[in-house]
This record gives sequence, C-alpha cells and structure tokens, in this order.
Amino acid sequence: MQITPDTLATLNNGFNAAFLQGFNAIGSQGNQYQQVCMEVSSSHRLENYGWMKDLPGVREWIGPRLINNLEATGYQIVNKDWEHTLGIKRPDIEDDILGVFTLAVQQQGDIVGRHPNELVFAQTLLKGFTTTGFDGQYFFDTDHIGYDVNGAETSWSNAGGGSGSPWFLLDLSRTFMRPLVFQMRRAPEFTPLVSPSDPNVFHMNEFLYGVYARYAAGFGFHQLAYGSKQTLDAAAYAAARTALGTQYRPDGSALAVRGTHLVVGPGNEAAARRILLAERDAAGATNIWQGTAEPLIVPQLG
Repeated sequence: MQITPDTLATLNNGFNAAFLQGFNAIGSQGNQYQQVCMEVSSSHRLENYGWMKDLPGVREWIGPRLINNLEATGYQIVNKDWEHTLGIKRPDIEDDILGVFTLAVQQQGDIVGRHPNELVFAQTLLKGFTTTGFDGQYFFDTDHIGYDVNGAETSWSNAGGGSGSPWFLLDLSRTFMRPLVFQMRRAPEFTPLVSPSDPNVFHMNEFLYGVYARYAAGFGFHQLAYGSKQTLDAAAYAAARTALGTQYRPDGSALAVRGTHLVVGPGNEAAARRILLAERDAAGATNIWQGTAEPLIVPQLG
C-alpha cells in the first residue's frame, strides 16, 4: 500500500469502524455497570452530590409548608482522564498486513467498552468496605446514621462482616436512585495520529491509534446496598434482606428498600443460584428465597 493522504483517510475510516464494532458489540453483559449506577452527565471537572441525604416522607399539609433543605455534605466525584493507544509500524501498513490489525482495533474497542465495569465493580464497589461515601462513613459500615419507626436517630449497618469472597445485595428498583454513580464527562473518542509530520511517525516510523475519555465512578446511596464477606448462605442472605428492608425516614415512614439483585463474582455464583433459583434447599424443604432477587454475576468481583 502506498501511503498517501487518501489511503490514510481510508485506513482511518476502516479502523474507526472496527473500533466502533468492538465497542458496540459488548452488549448487556459488557454494560453491567449500567444496572447498578445512576448515570450522570457531567459538564465540569467535578460534580457535587451534597443533595444525597435522607428526606422525610410526604406529610399532610396543615399550616405552613415544612421545607426540607438540601444540605451540602461536601461529597464530590472528580472526573478522570482515560486513554488506550495502539501503535502500528509504518512498514506493516505499507505491506498491507491489515487484517490482524483490524482485529486488534476491534479488541481495543471491546477493552474500552468494558472499562466502566472494571471501574465501577473492581475499583469502586469492592472498595466500599474501606472508602467513604457521601455521609463520611465507609460505604459499607456498621454505624451509618439511620432512623427507627418513631423517627428517632439510630445506628444502621449495611456491612455483614467476614473475610471471604465479597457479595452484595442491592436495590436496583429505582432508576433515579442507585447505589453507585457513573459520571460521564466525555465519551470515548477514537483519534489517529498518522500524519508523516507527526513526531511518532517521523521519529519512530509508527502510526498511533488512540482513545481518550473522561469519566468517573463513585458511591451513591448506601441505603440501597448491603455488602458482606461472610459465607453466602440462606442465613446471611436473610440478614441482608432484613437490614435493607427495615430502614425508615427521619419522620418514621418506611424507606421501602428491598433487595432486588444479588451481585456476586464467579466464586459465589453457585451459592447465589442455590439461594435464588433452586426449588428446594439442602435439606429438601421448600426454598423460601426462590425468586426473591435476581443473581447478577460480575467477572470483576472474582
């Protein structure tokens, strides 16, 4: 292949199409993060989430309105820059060794498309036992501020303890409230650097195909999440459901949280399926937990 502006343009278009093919082919399994995250469009370097606090329920309007002020908690999520770059030697382009590189660019699209899963599950959710959320407590902690049925302040735990493989019971029934946040500032963009006058071509005889994006992940509502490293069995699962389901607002009304998804890694997949899908338990009795939540198997959780 003779390297000309026209052939480079054709090559760039083909590689861009290959990148998008790989990026768009990941499907629902590749976009598992979307199931657990509030997706927020960001327009600044960072976004503030001070509004994520407990609000009272609806009250009968007697006398003046009771204004629930949105107090700032100082919780911010800062956008991060991300990149992925492939280098292809100019002689390989000239010699028409393109088929393998088209596959490589498709793989690049797949890798970039799946990165939010890594960011959300491995780098955020798994670190919830040792990283603070908007209330200044660890996201999974034993002494969050909660309320009882009388509206009195109490201590509430969404951490099950233990030291084994982690698992999580999440309420994903609210599209506008989720346990985690995915904040998009700039979607991935495929950019070639292939001009003969570009330093990489001039000095290294190498064409570069890079991707740039800006986004971040962080913690949302801990009230919708329970995390544990205890052995995943029926008793531990029942305790998680009870913890989530017995939460109240500052006025004593029910928060109405229910565990809809049991999120596990491959190591806990069998246990999750026994609890949620089997008709009988180990003793042969009716499995009362069958169908009470959906299993979500996430490779990044191990």
